[in-house]
Amino acid sequence: MSGESDKVSGRAKQAAGDLTGDDEMKREGETEESAGKVKDKVGDAVDGVKDKLS
Repeated sequence: MSGESDKVSGRAKQAAGDLTGDDEMKREGETEESAGKVKDKVGDAVDGVKDKLS
């Protein structure tokens, strides 16, 4: 999954967890959203390094 899709999926899980009162699902969504943010930052860093090397 890409960072953006992880973030969207995580937000959806958080919303579902809020609606159903499922704290575990909400935490899972928060974790997934955070993982998506990290993937985006790593991808940006990799792109920056590639640009410097080109």
